[in-house]
Amino acid sequence: MADYPWLKNYDKGVAHSLQPYPDITLLKVIEENASQNPDHMMIWFKGNTISYRQFAEYVDTLAKALAGTGVKKGDRVALIMPNCPQIIISQFAVWKAGGITAQVNPLYSEDELIHALKDSGAETVIVLTPFYSQVKKVQPKTKVKTVIATSIKEYLSPFMRAMFTLLMEKKGGHRIELQPGDLWLQEIMRKYADSPLPDVKVEPADTALILFSGGTTGAPKGVMHSHQGIVMNAMQIRAWCSPILKGWVDKAVLLMPIFHGAGNWILISTIVNPPVPIVLIPNPRDIKDLLTTFKKTRPTFFPGVATLFIALMNHPDVKSGKIDFSNLKMCITAAAPLLVDTKKRWEALTGGKIVEAYGLTESGILVMGPVVGKWKEGSVGMPTPDVEMKIVDIDTGTQELKTGEDGEVIVKAPHLMQGYWNRPDATAEMFRGEWQYTGDIGHLDEDGYLFITSRKKELIKPSGHQVYPGEVEEVIAQHPAVLEVSVAGVRDDVQGEAVKAWIVLKPDQTCTAQDIQAFCKERLTAYKVPKHVEFRTELPKSMVGKIMRRILQEEEAKKQKAV
Repeated sequence: MADYPWLKNYDKGVAHSLQPYPDITLLKVIEENASQNPDHMMIWFKGNTISYRQFAEYVDTLAKALAGTGVKKGDRVALIMPNCPQIIISQFAVWKAGGITAQVNPLYSEDELIHALKDSGAETVIVLTPFYSQVKKVQPKTKVKTVIATSIKEYLSPFMRAMFTLLMEKKGGHRIELQPGDLWLQEIMRKYADSPLPDVKVEPADTALILFSGGTTGAPKGVMHSHQGIVMNAMQIRAWCSPILKGWVDKAVLLMPIFHGAGNWILISTIVNPPVPIVLIPNPRDIKDLLTTFKKTRPTFFPGVATLFIALMNHPDVKSGKIDFSNLKMCITAAAPLLVDTKKRWEALTGGKIVEAYGLTESGILVMGPVVGKWKEGSVGMPTPDVEMKIVDIDTGTQELKTGEDGEVIVKAPHLMQGYWNRPDATAEMFRGEWQYTGDIGHLDEDGYLFITSRKKELIKPSGHQVYPGEVEEVIAQHPAVLEVSVAGVRDDVQGEAVKAWIVLKPDQTCTAQDIQAFCKERLTAYKVPKHVEFRTELPKSMVGKIMRRILQEEEAKKQKAV
């Protein structure tokens, strides 16, 4: 690797390269963990714990069951569930049976669900009971032959299981009656418990995982990652966090959905040696449950999204000092920009570090802020070990730009996606040789810190000027009355495209559009000042808490069309 400027700024002890990477899969890692410390907690879920030995046994048993129901090498198995022990057990069991895991968002619309199942070609689905009816509704329009249902209560403690059955199962839509031919997860595990393990060889280069891209520029595409690629990325993340995070000792909160790229990378990074036990949160929007879990488990490592940290800081129990965050050593935020004010307030509240991470579903984590070293306002950090990065011109993507100049971010690394499932044209569009074109706009400074300005397709062009939404959002977020903000381009008869801001105010605060525009005029060039400002009680968010600009733009387009 060349002598890139960011290498000089790595935290002490973080290697510039982890080459050569071991030629292994995560299945081997789990075996090693279970052998090294079998009774150590791997997963905490609603008061119940699963040790590494138990996890390895569950994986083996389910792998036998999947093979018994017909899953073969290379078959895609769709997992449709939120964070729960079953989604982790199932992911590893599918791999052990030789299959490919297709992670599907359980909150997909009917059309999105049909697309994901058809696109992946999954013939087997493992689904949590509240989402069973949706799967059955769309099944005739897909290739799905085998549906395996599982209940959230299966891995609860005996007391919690009894309380759930009495108080929540029926009203929460968890109690279902299987249709003929469908299977219960626990029943097939018991049925095949004494069968031999699948006679299949899983190679590091085999495709392990299909994650669906966000679909901001069309229907979600299936992103393929190899077994070795996800091991590599996990090792890079763990190496980066090693100045603070200690294996076998620290505990990580996992609330970012595992069907989402960031959640899966965090899950996998906690498993590589030395592993970090996982505190599993099923619903990232249930702040009350999250705070209760913090009290019970006292985690030290907390990946999340910026909007979640804002929501926590504004929760009455947190503001009144009832929640003790003093155990937190480190937080990572990904999937949405971390504003300066959010970082400063969170670190003052907890005493721990919060760093930003940057990556794509197609790439895994590429960049992280130093966990000990110098933080730079507005930067997402530096490329992690074995990640090479350049900034090139937006129009052709062929001219490398100078330090400080904004252009498209392109990367080269050993762990990048294998490609899009069954979409060679889309794969070729993202890759030019070994370089992956991210579609993100930003620049590198003289120390190798990356500053992301916008997505290439999110550029706003009022009267031909270029406006990056993130720059405007950063300014508006500094207004003392603003809680959340999103900025995007909307159609305009005069400018062609105009800057619009959607704003949620802090409780008990008042503000006008003119106040916001005046605030921006003092800090931004005139063409960057929002022409339109709309106040809302909330902004549309994905399940991981990422504000969805696309939804706001679609709603605006409908309003304009109706006029």
